[in-house]
Amino acid sequence: MNQKMDRVWYAVFTVPLLLIFITVVIIPFIIGIAYSFIAWDGIPANPKVFVGLDNYATLFQDERFLTSAWNTLKFTVLALISVNVFGLLFSLIVTAGFKTSNLARTLIFMPNLIGGLILGYIWKFIFTDGFKQIGASTGMDSVFFNWLINPEFALYALVVVFTWQMAGYTMIIYIAGINGISEEVMEAAKVDGANLWYRLTRIVFPLLMPSFTICLFLTLSGAFKIYDVNLSLTNGGPMHTTELFAMNIFNEIFGYGNYGLGQAKAIVFFIVVAAVTLTQVVITKRKEVQM
Repeated sequence: MNQKMDRVWYAVFTVPLLLIFITVVIIPFIIGIAYSFIAWDGIPANPKVFVGLDNYATLFQDERFLTSAWNTLKFTVLALISVNVFGLLFSLIVTAGFKTSNLARTLIFMPNLIGGLILGYIWKFIFTDGFKQIGASTGMDSVFFNWLINPEFALYALVVVFTWQMAGYTMIIYIAGINGISEEVMEAAKVDGANLWYRLTRIVFPLLMPSFTICLFLTLSGAFKIYDVNLSLTNGGPMHTTELFAMNIFNEIFGYGNYGLGQAKAIVFFIVVAAVTLTQVVITKRKEVQM
């Protein structure tokens, strides 16, 4: 009787969510795959013409799409490093036993609670007006200037904002991993004469590998899919130097009305993100097994 009731409650909680997932994710994804084989401008009255793999052949000849792919790759690598370095550094600082650790955790995590669009507009003001004032006051105008209008610095501005938003979130995950490390292990290492660097590299970092797996996955997927900050901070400028994958796909579909080509780009985008993130998870999971 109890097993039967457990199954009933399991169905009550899971079936609605499963139906929503199928309706919102699976069905649109299948329809999107079908759209990638047609030429259509999005107007219901106009015909949908089957073109086979022409859309996929066209996107690899689209210089703007290839440029956005390269921009996304650079942004993802830089963001992956900066977010996890700062997140790990913050976690080590706030778990060191300082009196203001709880306040520091709150302040560092707060940017993650701000929406991406608002975050972009806040930092747009900082880069345009704030940096200009700092540069004029300090004479360091070679560093403090409007990065958003400079093709060489605009992408770095995106990395800064993304890092400011995500570092606090990864910090929380690293804190959970650090708190899970046995104090006895650390005390034994200290008794054996292990210095701080040795304890970090030989004990803390290996035992944090599950946290690394989660944080790297979240950072990779988030960096690849970023759109809101990209829109509000740079809108792809200057000269498309910060137009990333998601923005290029959105512009192709809703800006130029190429639904078929845009959907083909989205399918390629999905394959790339899935391949990279799954590869990362497999590699880091193996590191966990070896410990």
